[in-house]
Amino acid sequence: MAIQALADVCSGGDPAQERQDRREAVTVRELSERLDREHISIRVKESTAKEYRRNLKRFILPALGRLRVTEVSRADIAKFHHDLRHIPYQANRNLEIVSKMFSLAEMWGLRPDGSNPRKHIRKYLEEKRERFLSAAELKRLGEVLNEMEAERVEHASAIAAVRLLIRTGCRLNEIMKLKWEHVDLGDSALRLPDSKTGAKVLHLGQAAVDFLASLERQPFNPHVIAGTLRGKPLSDLQPFWQRVRARAGLKDVRIHDLRQTFASVAVASGHGLPMIGKLLGHTQVQTTARYAHVAGDPVRAAANNVASELAARLA
Repeated sequence: MAIQALADVCSGGDPAQERQDRREAVTVRELSERLDREHISIRVKESTAKEYRRNLKRFILPALGRLRVTEVSRADIAKFHHDLRHIPYQANRNLEIVSKMFSLAEMWGLRPDGSNPRKHIRKYLEEKRERFLSAAELKRLGEVLNEMEAERVEHASAIAAVRLLIRTGCRLNEIMKLKWEHVDLGDSALRLPDSKTGAKVLHLGQAAVDFLASLERQPFNPHVIAGTLRGKPLSDLQPFWQRVRARAGLKDVRIHDLRQTFASVAVASGHGLPMIGKLLGHTQVQTTARYAHVAGDPVRAAANNVASELAARLA
C-alpha cells in the first residue's frame, strides 16, 4: 500500500485527499447498512434489532438516507426529531438510533471525534401510561376467552397465551418464546435462558402451575405457545388481542397492561415492592418503583380501619 501511495503521489495523485473524498461520499443509507452488519446483527437482542430496522426503514432513511454522513448537521437532526413530535415516544427512540449511528461513524473515522449531530437535542417528555384492569374488567375478559374457546374459531394457543400472561405477569416475548424445557412444574418456576434482562428464574403461583399442567403438548413442537407451523411458536398475538379487547369492551387495554395488572394486584395484596420486583423479574428497583403509588391503597385502607375503630371506641 505504501508503494502504491508513493506511485500515486509521483503521478500527481493525493492519497490523503482520495481517502477523505471516499469518507465524504458515504451516505447515511450506507452508514445504516454498516450499522446493521457490524452492530445490530451481532450486538443487540433480536427484538431490539427488529425495532432498529423498523425505525430505520420507516423514519430515518426516508428523511436522512440520501445525505452524506459528513454533511449531516445538528439542524438536520433537530428538524427530523421535531417532525415526529406528534409521536414523542417514537421520536425519542429514533433519536437514540441516530445517536448510535453517528457515534459509530466517529469510531469508524467517517466523522471527526465529538461531532455527533444528535448532541444537545433534548428528548420529548413521555407520558408514563399505566392501565390496570379492574375486577369487573378481568371478569369480562375471562368470559370472552371462555366464549372464544367454546366457539373453536380462534387458535387455542392464542387463548392460552393470554391466560398465561395474566397468571404470570410475564412479558409478551417471555411467554411467546417459552419452551417446555424451561418449565419446571416441580419447582413452580420458569427457568428462562434469555430475556430482556438476561437469564432468570421466574417463580409461579399455583394457578399458573395448574394451568401449564393442563395444557396439551403439541407433538414435534417444543414451544408452550405452539404455532401452526411444525416446531414453531405462535408468531403474533396482536391481531388476536385486538379481537379480544374489542369484544370485551376494553379497546384501550394493551397486552402489556396485563403485566401491569399483575403488579397492581400484588401491591394491593400487601406485597412490598422488592418482592414484586422479584415476581416480575426486574433487575433494577427503580423499575418496580413505578408501582409505589398503588402501594398507598392498602396502607390507606388500613389507616382508615384503625382510625375508624379508635374513633368508635372514643365515642
